[in-house]
Amino acid sequence: MNRREFIASAAALAAGPTLANCSGSACGAGSSGCSGRILFGVCRPPKDVPLLKSVGYDFFEYAVAPALGPDKDGEWWKKQRDMLLGLPLPMRSCNGFIPGTFRLTGPKADQGPALDYAEIALRRADEVGVKTIVFGSGGARNVPGDFTGPRDQQPKLEEGTRQYTEFCRALCKRVADLKTTCVVIEPLRPNESNIINFVWQGVQICHDVNSPRLQQLADLFHMMMGRECADSLVKAGPLLKHCHIASYETRQYPGSDPATVDRLRPYFDALHTIGYTGGVSCECGWGKGDFAKNLETALCTLRSL
Repeated sequence: MNRREFIASAAALAAGPTLANCSGSACGAGSSGCSGRILFGVCRPPKDVPLLKSVGYDFFEYAVAPALGPDKDGEWWKKQRDMLLGLPLPMRSCNGFIPGTFRLTGPKADQGPALDYAEIALRRADEVGVKTIVFGSGGARNVPGDFTGPRDQQPKLEEGTRQYTEFCRALCKRVADLKTTCVVIEPLRPNESNIINFVWQGVQICHDVNSPRLQQLADLFHMMMGRECADSLVKAGPLLKHCHIASYETRQYPGSDPATVDRLRPYFDALHTIGYTGGVSCECGWGKGDFAKNLETALCTLRSL
């Protein structure tokens, strides 16, 4: 099935019954046409999509700039759109949303250009059926060190979080008419971002903005490293629309170290508890071995959880 056919049949698949014992090309688990289950994908460029399809993945995830070209003209986009729609797997999600060249927080914040860039990205994503745009973008959102309070000279994190929230609110108003795509807030561990480190903090912003265009992501690697318990996923509930995953500490592909697989189980138990049927993308390293074999190991590991 190519991307055009996928979009045409997506609504019907979403409405279908749960299939508990679908057979697929890897591990005897579900195929990409099965509904009522978690979907598994990989953060890789389009050139790897045929391999991902052959292994049994459901989708791929790619970066906003090379995938959607918000800074490129309409002629470029027309060719790119046709290429994406012709791939054998859907580009279900995109990451790397706002480049660090934009400043979203701090005294030099200038959100206008970033809003223009983000709106183009989201409208193009909607054209090709992308479900989620991942809003991590630590470089753009981090509160700069020169944005400090009068006493402790520490960055004004509450004010920076307010600025980030207002950016999300303004963006959601601009793209309220989108049919498919939403932005998902990605919490990042403290050594990668000084605001929004935990799922519950992102959920608070989602509630504050109160728009279907803003939802929540859970990165299980960041949750494990930040010691955020799996109960946060249960509390996020229907706001949770996408997940990222990598192995504990090493940030390699799931199953690369069998000893760490059990650390993932509470998080997947929580996903099953809330009936999660969104995507889980492997955002990780793939080691120096056989890439195809490592892809298979990761998928088998994920389907066993």
